[in-house]
Amino acid sequence: MTSTAFPATPIKPVLMVLTSHGTKGSTGEPTGFFLGELTHPLAELQEAGIPTEFASIQGGEPPVDGLNLDDAVNARYWNDAAFRDAIRHTRRLGDVDPSKYSAIFFAGGHGAMWDFPTSPDVQRVTRAVYEAGGLVGAVCHGPAALVNVTLGDGSYLVAGKNLSAFTDDEERAVKLDQVVPFLLASTLVQCGAHHHPAPDWTAKVVVDGRLVTGQNPQSAAGVGAALRDLLLGRPAQA
Repeated sequence: MTSTAFPATPIKPVLMVLTSHGTKGSTGEPTGFFLGELTHPLAELQEAGIPTEFASIQGGEPPVDGLNLDDAVNARYWNDAAFRDAIRHTRRLGDVDPSKYSAIFFAGGHGAMWDFPTSPDVQRVTRAVYEAGGLVGAVCHGPAALVNVTLGDGSYLVAGKNLSAFTDDEERAVKLDQVVPFLLASTLVQCGAHHHPAPDWTAKVVVDGRLVTGQNPQSAAGVGAALRDLLLGRPAQA
């Protein structure tokens, strides 16, 4: 994981936040954070020399979903002892100091639909990072973190913003539209966001100022690349 394109001046770490919720509602089926929605953005950031740290809602080891080790990036990280140790010992989000981070990123996975929206720590830390001039990123179900984030003036962070998230059609396609506590894309629109869907399972990344969002697992690397470019002062390629 080396690169010659390291930033000339140090960049504060990106805080990568994972769900601690491990079941799909009343079904009892396991879920958690979707591995590729962490590893693919992580690779984009680390290969550019941008430091990263991990947190989760409850701290410790969060549940993992989407453990596809045929994916070369997933396999590289999952077989890396340092990565596995870091994942086993994530910080509790409520214990982090937002001023230490240049950006906050929310990985998806269906578990995010249950604990991201209701977490006061998500709301507090996201608001602090954003209002200090930092970036906010999320992919797939990760934007569930944003449905209740308000700014100092009381407005929703997403109000008037262009974004992308797991679509209602994709939720119906995986037959979980009656299981999740709400439909993500529709709820973001109700908060005033301008949601930009692509066809199911098609990569879609939307950059609106300091907000970077992606639709689905196929969009994860693109979200990481856009965050990387913004942190390095380059135009983000959405």
